[in-house]
Amino acid sequence: MHLIRTLLLLTAMTILHGCAGADKDETASMSDKELYNEAQTAIDAAEFKTAVKHLESLEARYPFDPYAKQAQLDIAYAYYKFDELDKADSAANRFIRLHPRSEHLDYVYYLKGLINFTRGAGLLDAWVPREPHRHDPAVMEHALNDFSTLIRRYPDSPYAGDAYQRLIFLRNQMARKEIDIAEFYIRRGTWLSSAKRAKAVIMRYPESIWVKRALEIIKQSYDHLGLKQLAADTQRVIDANDFSQVSTAIKPANRPARSSAADG
Repeated sequence: MHLIRTLLLLTAMTILHGCAGADKDETASMSDKELYNEAQTAIDAAEFKTAVKHLESLEARYPFDPYAKQAQLDIAYAYYKFDELDKADSAANRFIRLHPRSEHLDYVYYLKGLINFTRGAGLLDAWVPREPHRHDPAVMEHALNDFSTLIRRYPDSPYAGDAYQRLIFLRNQMARKEIDIAEFYIRRGTWLSSAKRAKAVIMRYPESIWVKRALEIIKQSYDHLGLKQLAADTQRVIDANDFSQVSTAIKPANRPARSSAADG
């Protein structure tokens, strides 16, 4: 019995020693710069989970270091690339709260826009792609607001050009969603509702590619409602406008992958 107890004790000690070794933090002796460099290496290798671990360690150990501010930016970026979009958005919002006067806020709003721009995609989209206008409209609205904020506050930002192209794309997609609903009402013969939805396109997205179709739906609805004068007025608006110059597609710019705040 004594021998059995001794063996059990030795086994338990071995297990505990193994666990302690497994829990050992291999980055414990790293400096702020070493942690930062390791995180950048992980990001460049698309090992975003590892990158987040190093960045969070950096911020926790050296909260007042210039590298900590950069870590807050890169954590948001790494989560975005890792498809942890809620965490990416939270990290971006946290940076805005902590650094409301940062010179890198244009990048943060751009990143927030990309997060919400991506958020509507599902796991099956790679196999059965959905068109963006079929995504959650609230998500598209958030992305639109983020890109609009960037363009309004920082018109000279290197991210503004790409944000503007995405803004055009989003407005066209959101307008199309309204058109789809209006055409659903047409199929049901609810002409007042179809006219209302088409008017929303003209009021909210007057520069979208769907304005002409919206006017056509309004005219069609007025015809069926017996509003002949309004239908004729709408046709005159259609005839008097050239709809061929409206922007249609997104053309993303060659944008910097990440913004640097380490020296800011």
